Amino acid sequence: MEIKPHSGKVKPLGPYSQILEVGDFLFLSGQVALARDGNVISGDTQTQAEKILENIYDLLESAGSSLSRVIKTTIFLTDLKDFQGVNEVFRRNFKEPFPARTTVQVSALPLGAKIEIEAIALKGK
Repeated sequence: MEIKPHSGKVKPLGPYSQILEVGDFLFLSGQVALARDGNVISGDTQTQAEKILENIYDLLESAGSSLSRVIKTTIFLTDLKDFQGVNEVFRRNFKEPFPARTTVQVSALPLGAKIEIEAIALKGK
């Protein structure tokens, strides 16, 4: 089975693929709220989550897919008190049926980010 990398407008933080196409699936590496200059945007967890989903949208578009094709996300939060705010962001950006999801609290994230999101999506629109 062929593995095909794609890339978005924001460069990755290290030697990894941001998104890989394998068969009918797209696997997205964890994304923090990076601006195009490579720095994490300031703001609360909801603001960072919105930026992450914007970057995920861009990555999915580069692979010919969209947010509506996301089937699973994993969310890493530095504070689970932000869980309800992330729910609000997901309600604004996803429609039912919502993606399956796991959320965990972690002690730290790259560049001091408050949230990181990884995703699995289906190819196509």
